This record gives sequence, structure tokens and C-alpha cells, in this order.
Amino acid sequence: MKYLTDIQSVPNDPARLESLYQAAVKEGRAVEFRADMMECHIADPANLLYAAWYYRFQQAPAEVTAEAPERRINWSLALPLSALTGLILWLLSDPGLELNFNGGGLLSTITILAAPVVAGMVILFLALTGKRNYRRPALTVASLALVTAYAVLMAQRGSYSYTALLIPHLAALSLAAVGITLTGVVSASNTRFAFLAKVIEVAVTGGVYLMGVLIFAGITYTLFGALQVQLSDRVQLLLFLGGGGLIPVIAVASAYDPSTSPVEQDFTHGLSKMVAILPRLLLPLTLVVLVIYIFAIPFYFMEPFKNREVLIIYNVMLFAVMGLLVGATPVRPKDLSPRVQSLLRGGILAVTVLVILVSLYALSATVYRTVNDVLTVNRLTIIGWNIVNIVILVLLVYKQLRHGRKAWVDSLYATFNYACVAYTAWALFLVLALPWLFRT
Repeated sequence: MKYLTDIQSVPNDPARLESLYQAAVKEGRAVEFRADMMECHIADPANLLYAAWYYRFQQAPAEVTAEAPERRINWSLALPLSALTGLILWLLSDPGLELNFNGGGLLSTITILAAPVVAGMVILFLALTGKRNYRRPALTVASLALVTAYAVLMAQRGSYSYTALLIPHLAALSLAAVGITLTGVVSASNTRFAFLAKVIEVAVTGGVYLMGVLIFAGITYTLFGALQVQLSDRVQLLLFLGGGGLIPVIAVASAYDPSTSPVEQDFTHGLSKMVAILPRLLLPLTLVVLVIYIFAIPFYFMEPFKNREVLIIYNVMLFAVMGLLVGATPVRPKDLSPRVQSLLRGGILAVTVLVILVSLYALSATVYRTVNDVLTVNRLTIIGWNIVNIVILVLLVYKQLRHGRKAWVDSLYATFNYACVAYTAWALFLVLALPWLFRT
């Protein structure tokens, strides 16, 4: 957001804006200027000068999206950090580190600390490779460490339900920490969306590496078994868990270039195209399933009101659909024809509307069960996530209808930007507040 303030300070000065742009081109930061200009256009669509720049970039994207040279991956740092990550995760899996929680039950320390440890190593790799702005990564890691330490302390004093909820929510906060490291606390919508798109690509890349690790570990285990050599539990964990710990930093190194901002990443090579195509192929299939499901609801209307497992499925579905919408949204709209963009926008809107209906149905079931029983840790968590997701989906529809087809992609970026903030805020609230709201 280097140019955002400067652009907003001269909203009606074409000469000054042109000078800012030419300076950005000389510095090799034209993409960042474009991102900030797009943000200004979304915030003030009535400004004719901003609109002119918007259409200029839409018609002549080559000015600011020159093909990036082939980058060199910092394997000399990625490989040692990956090995260190695997070793730390393996050490944390020691049965002697199991924590005994109030209300009964044992839980291995690694289940809570795995995500923060991985996030810390990823941030370290990004900061050292990028070689700039060390203060932000340091503050982010320190904040994540404090929240994690607080959570572990509260978990041993709180209920087992709170402890189980820590696992996904600390993972969400760990991902948010990586995002803040790369984009800052306040970021342009398209910059944050580019980060989300890269997260999906990194996840797919990690999945490919994971298959290789599992095959290697499985072959090793089988070969020793053929010799009647029984590997100890700790050695097996080293193979599978330690090997899995190698993946996150290597996946990030493979798919992300720390020397450039998220919006300047390469989305045209590697797995990027597949990651973009697959969600768009799944979109019409999801639409068909949702339509059928909507018609089936009256025949099984009371099922979620009586069955807790059905509500869990609804919530998993809701997050899956949010991921699908993010994956289907184009990072480079110019790569799609106007007809494809129109169909894609229509599909996203249709899926969103149907998901809102199903989400309201699921929320009513959760509220009904709560009113007729008691408010528990799990119910508060589910109700909160339902409300957050419903608000985001309604906002998505509202922005699409308000801004229309011309700015439909930028409107999606803005919506997902709000979603990142809302997700982080609610996850942080749950981690910090639940032990005090539900004392046992």
C-alpha cells in the first residue's frame, strides 16, 4: 500500500497521478501502484479520474504485468528449516509431553503447537529470504507465541472442549500470522486475495509432497518389516510425522517468491493454473447439489434439529464452499473472456445465495438446540462461525449487485478482505475469551 495515501491525496490531479505511476514503473513497483489504484476506485467509484485509471489498466494490463524472470529458490535456507521443523514436531510428539486437561482426557502437545511452530518456521523463511522489513515478522511471531502460550495455559485450567477447539483456531491464527507478515495488518483487497490464492496453491503443492513422503515412509516400513525388524513407535513417528514436518517450508519455497509482494507473484506457471481451473469446474456441480439439497430439506426438515452430527457437516460444508468461492475467483481477470467472466460471476452468485439459505437453516437448528438446552462452548463457537460466514456471504451478494459486472472481481476481493479480518477476529476472540466465559 505504498502509493495508496499519495493517490488519495490527489484524487483530481491527473498530472500528479501520472507522475506517481511513472515513478512506480521506474522502481519496478507498477503492479503495486495498480493494486492501490484499484483499491481507490472501489472505495470511490464516483471519481471519474480513478475510473479512467481503472479502465486504462483493464485495457492495457501489459504495462504493469510484465512476465517475471525465472526465480531461484532459496534451497540453502529452505532445506535446513524444513529439517528443523520436522525434528521439532517429532520431539513434541513425545508421549511424555501429553497434557492432562481439566474434565479428563489426554492430548499430545503437538496437536496444539504444530500449527504455530510451522507458521513460525515459514515466517522465518519468508523474512530471511525476502531480506526486508524484519520488524513486522518479529512482532507477528512474538504475538503468535504469546497467544499460543496463553492458550496452552488456559487449556490446562479449562475444559477439554476448549482444548479441542484450540487446534483449528490456533491453526487459523497461525495462517493469519503468515498473512500479516506478507501483507500487513491493513492491506489492499487484491493484495490479500493474491495471498489467499497462493495459500491454496501452497496447500496443493504440499499435498503432492505429502504423497511422496508417505510413499517413502511406507516403503521404508515395509522393507524393514520384510526383514522381521519391528520399528519402534518413535522411529515410525520420525518417518511419518518428522517427514511430514519437512513439507510446509518446502511447499512455500516452491510456490511463493518471498522477494516480491503477493500481488506480484507468478500465477501462470506450476500448479497455479490447475488450482484455478478445478474450483471453477466444481462450481456448477456444487450448484446442482445445492439445488437438489434445497428441495430435499422439507422431507428431512427436523434432522439437524435432532442430530448434532448433521450440524457439524453443515459447518464443514460452509467452510468448504468459502474455499471454493475463493479458488474460483480469478487472480488475473484479463485471462478470461467476457463470456466466461459472466458465467463465472453468475455461478458464484447462485452458489452464494443457496449457501445463505442452507446456512440460515443450520443456524436456526443450532439456536433451537441451544434455547431448549444450554449454551455450551461448542454451540457458541458454531453459532459465531455461522453468523460470520452468513454476513460475509450476504456482503458478497450485496457488493456484486451494487457494483455490477464491471467491478465484480474487485468487489469479490473486497469481500474476501473483510472475511480475513472477521475470521481472524472471531478465532482470536474464541481463543482468548472462552476460558473466562465457560469456567469449569
